[in-house]
Amino acid sequence: DSIVLNVVRHHHERLDGSGYPDGLKGDDIPIEARRFSIIDGFDAMTSLRPYRSDVGVAAAHRALDELRAHSGSWYDAEAVDSLPKQAIAAMGSVDVLVNNAGITRDNIFMRMSDEEWAQVIEVNLTSTMRLCRGVMRPMMKARWGRIINISSIVGATGNPGQANYAASKAGMVGMSKSIAYEVASRGITVNCIAPGFIATAMTDALTEDQKDKINVQIPAGRMGTPEEIAAAALYLASPQAGYVTGATLHVNGGMAML
Repeated sequence: DSIVLNVVRHHHERLDGSGYPDGLKGDDIPIEARRFSIIDGFDAMTSLRPYRSDVGVAAAHRALDELRAHSGSWYDAEAVDSLPKQAIAAMGSVDVLVNNAGITRDNIFMRMSDEEWAQVIEVNLTSTMRLCRGVMRPMMKARWGRIINISSIVGATGNPGQANYAASKAGMVGMSKSIAYEVASRGITVNCIAPGFIATAMTDALTEDQKDKINVQIPAGRMGTPEEIAAAALYLASPQAGYVTGATLHVNGGMAML
């Protein structure tokens, strides 16, 4: 059987897993360099799928092109709620949802403002909830679906200065498990992927010394690639992963063996 990969929307997830090294913060990196690492990995991997539907892949590629051209607002509840409907109208169904929205507003906890806390929770967790809710009814009607939420190693280990980010990513894991319980009997799986440090345009801005300080923390001795995250997502999206639900797949080179 062929599977159509219908991507609702991907957005930048910082994907460094453990916070930026000294001297590098998220705002120092151009947004265009940060936005589509997962999209690009997913895009590259779809062409390798032996069981893909050519029509479905073409539709997914068109959707990816549209996403690259349109950033949208993750603070706008109405806009986020409308995305699943737009995807269904454009592609006929939503078979796979990958939630990869993410921002950071780093600060030590005693100085963290309500706004810094709320913004991160709204984008990272609440927008994920809205998109999961938006695809739930059509997936249940179809008795098939794959929801893949991109968490982070920080959601499991914590990280200084990122209490808001860690809470949002840990909350995503708990939410995913709860949803998985509710929909497993309908052929819908809900899983998380927790990346560690991933080599992207973001990390290209690092000095060799900064990269060395990162790599020494990773038993694999290197950063991961967007394609490796995409491969994990493609497995969880496949029919072969139908018995995997409520799980978190840690892709971090052994940096945190959980």
